[in-house]
Amino acid sequence: MWRKRAVIWLMICITAIGLLIGRLVQVQLVSTESFTKHRINLLEASVVQRSQQMILDNGRGGFLDRNGESLVHRKVPVLILFPFLKNMDWDSEKVAEIVGVSKESIQYRIRQATEPFAYGEPKPLKLTDEQMEKINALEIPGVFAVERKYSLLDFPAEQLIGITGENMSLLQKRYPEKELSEKTIIGLTGLEKSFDEFLLPDGNSKLIYHVDAKGGPLFGIDVKYVEPANPFYPVNIKTTIDKDIQQVAEELVDQYKVNKGGVVLLDLETNSVLAMVSRPKINKAKPFNDDTNGVENTMVTQQILGSVFKTVVAGAAIDNGLDDPMRMYDCSIKINGEPDLVYDHGMLNFSDSFARSCNNTFGTLAKELKDIDPNILEEFAGKLSLVGTVGWSGDIYHFSDFKQIQDEQKGRVFLTEDAKKDQNYVALSGIGQHEVRATPLAVANMMGTIAKGGIKESVRVVSEVEYKNGSSLLPFEKMNLQGDSISPYTAMKLQKLLREVVLNEKGTGRWFKELPYSVAGKSGTAETGIYKDGKQFHNKWFAGYFPYEQPKYALVTVNLGVYGDEGGVNGLFADMVNRLYDMDQKETVSKR
Repeated sequence: MWRKRAVIWLMICITAIGLLIGRLVQVQLVSTESFTKHRINLLEASVVQRSQQMILDNGRGGFLDRNGESLVHRKVPVLILFPFLKNMDWDSEKVAEIVGVSKESIQYRIRQATEPFAYGEPKPLKLTDEQMEKINALEIPGVFAVERKYSLLDFPAEQLIGITGENMSLLQKRYPEKELSEKTIIGLTGLEKSFDEFLLPDGNSKLIYHVDAKGGPLFGIDVKYVEPANPFYPVNIKTTIDKDIQQVAEELVDQYKVNKGGVVLLDLETNSVLAMVSRPKINKAKPFNDDTNGVENTMVTQQILGSVFKTVVAGAAIDNGLDDPMRMYDCSIKINGEPDLVYDHGMLNFSDSFARSCNNTFGTLAKELKDIDPNILEEFAGKLSLVGTVGWSGDIYHFSDFKQIQDEQKGRVFLTEDAKKDQNYVALSGIGQHEVRATPLAVANMMGTIAKGGIKESVRVVSEVEYKNGSSLLPFEKMNLQGDSISPYTAMKLQKLLREVVLNEKGTGRWFKELPYSVAGKSGTAETGIYKDGKQFHNKWFAGYFPYEQPKYALVTVNLGVYGDEGGVNGLFADMVNRLYDMDQKETVSKR
């Protein structure tokens, strides 16, 4: 009996030892860089245990504006101090003298430190080249003057660029074949999400100083500067944003107290976004807590258009011979035939109806177009890029149908086939109500399509992906949008209508007549159907392009969810035009 028990115990011991050996092999040889489901890098963890290190660059790629200026990061030359200095006799007085602070302040910060730090953080002391050279010449262990990359808490075009974070489940879902640390930062929204695979770190840059068990330096082992082996990474995403123009747009949006809404500005020569402002701002503390925290980019989210959609109806009417200049419309009544006590314009022709935004005219035209073909409004909205998406998309590398703006929503005219045939729904749709929706970005592109005589192009927000050394990895060329566009003749007629909105003495854009750039455009005040204290909220729009004679910009300003008697965007649009004109004049002078 005892022999049987001994054999059993022997087998248990052998099995246990085998399991321990197997676990040791896994830890030491097999899963050294991806241990457990959390993909813990044991090699890095072991280094951390026997060293003190300062991360100088987390290795994730960044974003540049069209002139190559960083948008989300800044590199700062800083003084790095290691905590073991508290146990050493070193020339703190000399270091303090070089950087222009007191010796006591440096010594105090070191006494409080448990890990390496940049002096002055969270607002690090910025060193000059001369100061850096003098500090490093002292060759004091644990004292270094280096450049460190900081992520900006507030940066321009924050919703367009997006936010990042740690999300283990999303990381594994997105990159099941890659061996990435659970601490890997990934893009969660915006361009950070769209270009995430390009931006993934290839390793971070850091200062490593090996220490003994008590945290003291191991003399004879110099500080090591470690960076990724590939000199071309991390890459940078070069956007089409102009940082100076973007900052002007953000200042003006806040000046006019736009709580929800914003601005889209396109460069028509390249059909690229120069500025995009979305409000509300992102709540950095709780970005995903609820829908009021500003993560959503309102400029690529479908909105109720209101009278801006009359541009589509006007174009369809022109195409189908319904733009008779001699025909008069009763603009003293609403689309349901009741008297319009607010907008009693009397009898107006087609052009004046557009300039003064007569609802009855375009409700009537929409019904007549429906009688010709119930699909006409949808088809013409497609020709003007209001339905579908307008952001650049195409096949690149192993990406099929890669989208620069993954969060962009599609526009629409009708939700059901029955609504296309209903007189009342069609009339409401003709004035941009009922189920008509489009993004401000698509509206800006519509204005650009008209300004360019019917040339319908996709909108770029990124011009290229650059290697670390500035050479091009992947350019994004101009690309036409798929599908039919309007004819040059229809575009010319629409151009005149949009200009008349400004020139007509009672036009809804008459406020822009004296601007330094000649403006063409269309206003819109959309009813949202949402009420508070008995008052309905509205979406206020003005969308246009300028200069009229030689179009350079398309601009959309929109204020969402405001009362009918407040929150207009005329001042915002006018000030944007004025500031752009001033900036263009300065640029012209500087080139002479």
